[in-house]
Amino acid sequence: MNNIIEREHNSIYQTYKRLPIVISRAEGVRIFAENGDVYLDFLSGIAVNALGHSHPRIIEAAEDQLRKYMHVSNYFYQEPQIELAEKLVKLSGLNKVFFCNSGTEATEAAMKLTRKWANPKGKTEILAFTGGFHGRTYAALSIMDKPNYKNGMGPFLDGCKVLPLNDVASLMASINSGTAAVCIEYIQGEGGISEPSREFNEMLNELHIQHGFLLIADEVQSGIGRSGKFFAFEHFDAKPDIITVAKGMGGGLPLGGIITSEELSEIWEKGNHGTTYGGNAVACRTGSVVIDVLEEGLLNQVNEIGNYFHTKLSDIKDKYPEKVLQVRGRGLMKGLLLSFDAQILVNELLERFVISNAASGSVLRIVPPLIVNKEEIDEFISKLDESLPVL
Repeated sequence: MNNIIEREHNSIYQTYKRLPIVISRAEGVRIFAENGDVYLDFLSGIAVNALGHSHPRIIEAAEDQLRKYMHVSNYFYQEPQIELAEKLVKLSGLNKVFFCNSGTEATEAAMKLTRKWANPKGKTEILAFTGGFHGRTYAALSIMDKPNYKNGMGPFLDGCKVLPLNDVASLMASINSGTAAVCIEYIQGEGGISEPSREFNEMLNELHIQHGFLLIADEVQSGIGRSGKFFAFEHFDAKPDIITVAKGMGGGLPLGGIITSEELSEIWEKGNHGTTYGGNAVACRTGSVVIDVLEEGLLNQVNEIGNYFHTKLSDIKDKYPEKVLQVRGRGLMKGLLLSFDAQILVNELLERFVISNAASGSVLRIVPPLIVNKEEIDEFISKLDESLPVL
């Protein structure tokens, strides 16, 4: 292991806080380390591996497409793209899909499309909310309040403003006829599994109708079934104009996109936006598998297991009320608000061969593969119950 780590230090940018694990292989909800250790993975590649690791249908679809072709560019019509787009259109209630490679690229596309739509109308400002994470390109960073991602790399884009989440007065004061778009994660990932309050959400929906700005639902982490509905915005009676998707959509392969109305899709002329790799055929094939499995019953299972998980986490909160302050989340996108730095608990769980993540300082982010079962939930709860008393 030390040799691998040394080689990594010598050849790769040191921009990631890597765990001290050299991975050999992964299957289901397990990660197998080179030294023989086996970890329970409740991070899922940061909510990417919706069907877990090495799902047989993902492998089958990828292998089949690899034997046909891997990449031909977007100069050609490709059935894997069309099949996945048709499924996304049906599930979203919108009309057209633009494919890219990641959530960051999806945000970039959404903001470029917003500008071209808004400029003739004199709408100039794009708003987002504290705690939100939308990517690391300049457009995405311009609508985020994350200093550690931005320090020393400005100036950022004009016409962007971050408002305090759940501050209704600020929302009402900030939105007007000059508002081009509002971008929101209905369940924040890095923001600590936070949600808009009922009052805040109702006001946002009212202002959306009143002022006619574009509502951008960032579903990169919360979408594709993770919340118990296909899209998290469905919990909030929202009607987004643009949906950004990525992470779980590719089943482990790089894939992102935006979903919009027919009207918005016609704003871009040929050549206005594009990507060499976006909508890769192999990734689109695996993406179709993810949706198929969800529709075959996995989405119902996410709700059932999610409710079971919530009950078990609530029991932990009741057992350790001074350490666990709140259980957050929906479906299999969970968070525990702690009375201390969540990284301390992440480290303790890692000692017990469980992979989790800290979000927003004091929140333990828990995003297991959507295929997780009750026995694996119980295993996680047992390790959590072992960890909290020693902290």
